[in-house]
Amino acid sequence: MLSDNFHHLTISPSNASQLRAFVLQLAVQGKLTASWRAQVPNIENGHSLLDRIMQEKEQLIKRGIMKREKPLRPLSPEEIAFELPEAWIWTRFGELGDWGAGATPSRGNSLFYDGQINWFKSGELNNGIMDYPSEEKITELAMKKVSLRLNKPGDVLIAMYGATIGKTGLLKVDGTTNQAVCACTPLAGISSEFLLLLLNAFKTVFINQGAGGAQPNISREKIRNTPVPLVSSNEQVEILFRVTQLMKSIDELESEAKNRIELKNKFVIGSLFHFTNLPNVEATDISWSLIKNNFYSFFDEVASIKLLRRAILQLVVRGKLTQGWRRKNRGIESAGVLLEKLREEKAKLITRDKIKKDDLLPPIKAADVPYELPEGWIWCRLQEVGLLNRGKSKHRPRNDPKLFTDGKYPLVQTGDISSAKYNGGLVTTHNSEYNEFGLSQSMMWEKGTLCITIAANIAETGFLGYDACFPDSIVGFTSLSGENTSKYVQYFIEVTKSDLERYAPSTAQKNINLGILNGLIFPLPPLLEQEQIVAKVKMIMQECDRLEGDVIQLEQEADQLMRAILREALKENESVNQPVIDPIHEM
Repeated sequence: MLSDNFHHLTISPSNASQLRAFVLQLAVQGKLTASWRAQVPNIENGHSLLDRIMQEKEQLIKRGIMKREKPLRPLSPEEIAFELPEAWIWTRFGELGDWGAGATPSRGNSLFYDGQINWFKSGELNNGIMDYPSEEKITELAMKKVSLRLNKPGDVLIAMYGATIGKTGLLKVDGTTNQAVCACTPLAGISSEFLLLLLNAFKTVFINQGAGGAQPNISREKIRNTPVPLVSSNEQVEILFRVTQLMKSIDELESEAKNRIELKNKFVIGSLFHFTNLPNVEATDISWSLIKNNFYSFFDEVASIKLLRRAILQLVVRGKLTQGWRRKNRGIESAGVLLEKLREEKAKLITRDKIKKDDLLPPIKAADVPYELPEGWIWCRLQEVGLLNRGKSKHRPRNDPKLFTDGKYPLVQTGDISSAKYNGGLVTTHNSEYNEFGLSQSMMWEKGTLCITIAANIAETGFLGYDACFPDSIVGFTSLSGENTSKYVQYFIEVTKSDLERYAPSTAQKNINLGILNGLIFPLPPLLEQEQIVAKVKMIMQECDRLEGDVIQLEQEADQLMRAILREALKENESVNQPVIDPIHEM
């Protein structure tokens, strides 16, 4: 069943990593070489190989090359993860070689660094051959003072800390390591390549051993005590050959899948670029009909649907989505008339001390506008079409309990705004609530306010689903001409997001200021056209939602098929306990 579906399984690049893990599992359980064993007589027994290993170890200890260590405890039945072929035996990783961890020479001593000796850190391991120099090098003095182990070509490395836990490498150069890496020199009858294969196959085991702490980690002793199958040197060669051939096939099919996806994405991007730059309504309508009729051919991945959504909004702010409607509705009130009414409304609010006067911004010049607008539209500043104000959070520190004890006023944060895109653009979540004192340090915004983030995730948007407070990392937009304007402003912010991110300084905390939003050059449509825009975008986005839901369902079904095929292939595996290696785990 597996061979029949091998090509199909690698259609998705994400499946390739699962297949690699599955191949490694078959390898260490002896499944890949069952036919080879049936044809090869007099295979060395694992016990005989282990005796040879022990003899070499004693010789190395006598010569002072290895230190004598406390004997590893015998294996218990509970540690036997699965049945092995007749000639194989269970042992521990500690019996297969000489294991040693590294260290970090004092950073305060400049004489320890910028030497000639490779000093590898866990992030430099690549799960394969390491024939390159280290990022940093240390001196002979550091080796001597810190008593570091000098690893030789053929030694195998494994990372023990953090996100890199279980990562491996086979050295082809001399070098030492920091304390986050453990190295092993294989003993008699154990090839470096086979030890690397074993460590890669048992990656899930090491990750599980390191789980549970704030900083996941394993230790040299945990690695040495991990049970592992021991197989003859001849069969190691055969296993490596078969794994290499299978991995090569997976690599080739994965590459084909990636190339196919890349070509399709280039086609989608090119098509959407052409779509958003068509010269007239007839061409736009024809192109949109073509895209709609070929939705499942063009947009069969979530990423391509995201590109489609963005292309639709680019059409919106250029006035191209409503070209046909304008042609049938000539003579409507222009955006210029609307803008004058908005200015008058603002002037009244300023006179009544309801709002502060806007900062004076320079007039918009012809060289400032990015593209030509349709007849009846007008360029203005974003501050002219509504009220933009930052949220308030005066009190320091902002997590002071006296702001929240017995709280009842919702406090919406930037993360809640970012999550709105998963809820139809509506903000309905919050983790904190202000009390009366907290509210006095902030302010309450009305349900329906358009929120725009200006820190952390810049230019994320969402509409408040209820009255709520928010901090000064969020800007609230209040329309002076109705909710359709607020929706249209949201579309504009989505299209402008990448430009706004470029305004952010290169600091750890990305942010922009209110003045940048106020000064944005904004393409204002007539009020009646705004209504048409919002209705049309809603209809198209609903189609995108349905399409995206179908794509996600298809991906889930493909993943379920992948798992079913792998499990079917493993049915012949009669395990004593649960398999030590998870065949579905992504490497």
